[in-house]
Amino acid sequence: MIGTKLKLGLCIFLFPFLTLAQSQRGDLVRIMVSPTRGDMKYDVGEEISFDVAVYKYGQLLPGAEVSYSIGPEKLEPVEEGTITLDEGTISLKGAVLEQPGFVRCHVTYQEGGNTYHNSGTAAVDPENIQPTTTDPDDFDEFWQGQMDALREVDLDPVITLMPDKCTAETNAYHVSYRNLSGHIYGILTVPKKPGKYPAILQVPGAGVRPYHGSFYDQDVICLQVGIHGVPVNFYDSDLYDNLRNGPLDGYWKANLDNRDEYYYKRVYLGCTRAVDFIYGLPEFDGENLGVMGGSQGGALSIITAGMDDRIDYLVSYYPALCDLTGYLHDRAGGWPHLFRDEFTNTDAKVETSHYYDVVNFARRVNAEGFYSFGYNDNVCPPTSIYAAYNTIKAAKEISLFPDSAHWTYPEQREEGNDWILEKLGVH
Repeated sequence: MIGTKLKLGLCIFLFPFLTLAQSQRGDLVRIMVSPTRGDMKYDVGEEISFDVAVYKYGQLLPGAEVSYSIGPEKLEPVEEGTITLDEGTISLKGAVLEQPGFVRCHVTYQEGGNTYHNSGTAAVDPENIQPTTTDPDDFDEFWQGQMDALREVDLDPVITLMPDKCTAETNAYHVSYRNLSGHIYGILTVPKKPGKYPAILQVPGAGVRPYHGSFYDQDVICLQVGIHGVPVNFYDSDLYDNLRNGPLDGYWKANLDNRDEYYYKRVYLGCTRAVDFIYGLPEFDGENLGVMGGSQGGALSIITAGMDDRIDYLVSYYPALCDLTGYLHDRAGGWPHLFRDEFTNTDAKVETSHYYDVVNFARRVNAEGFYSFGYNDNVCPPTSIYAAYNTIKAAKEISLFPDSAHWTYPEQREEGNDWILEKLGVH
């Protein structure tokens, strides 16, 4: 068990210019929370402080009474209370973390029947976070066996033009191909101009939804896939809501006690099967292939690159499914937080998780990668992300937007798109 000790004292300061982390745009009242240090990074054993300010109409709100809690991310707070901000600002001082990880300060304010909240998160020696999951001795044997079985299944691609989605420069298609069981569906975009092009596989975040295609009007092929074995072109249908709230509700837990039947097995295989599909396209240049996605898609990007060396480049935003066993070691585990609930903590489920944890695919990645996320993410905790990122031996770049949560700034998304297009030689 990893011990955690935090101490907290309070000290009130006036400071007209704060290093502020995150704003909730559109709220009448805005709470700003940020580690005092500009880079938001601390050493193990070093005192951490958080600057807090409450604004209304763009002005500090004197006398605001706020509630706060401070502790390791996603775990029970070790310090919490209520305090009045006489001048609208405060500094919460004295937090200390005794091992690499992240400390989060959450602040809440109530007015007029409305509740406003925000958080700031400090990194503590994150480059030294190590995974808690283990690497099964037969990991490679297991997945190679699944891949061999998949290759015995005919791809049988079906490609159907979608005239209403086409542009002057890009054709769009609804496509399907066979997976180990069932089919995978997606949207394919291909430049109309004759030639050979590099390709991007775009893998999805969690949920059930239709897709519209991506990277239109650029000299690149893009295959945007769904993972659930249903067509992704029913744009005016309640099909996806019915699936989301019915048979696919909580799909990430389905058959977790059996590595051969776990839901994500067909998902991971379906993503590698997409590589086969792309390699079969006559417009593909046969050499330059990238994969990208965010959250669940960030995980699937790393997983696909770890399973298939034909991937040359990967972009991963705030990947999910990283270091799932973190909660069993008194620290945050990755989405979908499988082992935060004692009901799921059976030996069989924990054992299955080792075969599906992003960390163990990250160990096997050879593709050059671009990774981007924020410290405030409360869906895919940065502790879990760093556990995976730190295991990657391939060439890698990290682009941190420390105040961001489970979303990306437009500039952040543009940066990742530009990175992969440049690597693929698209201008």
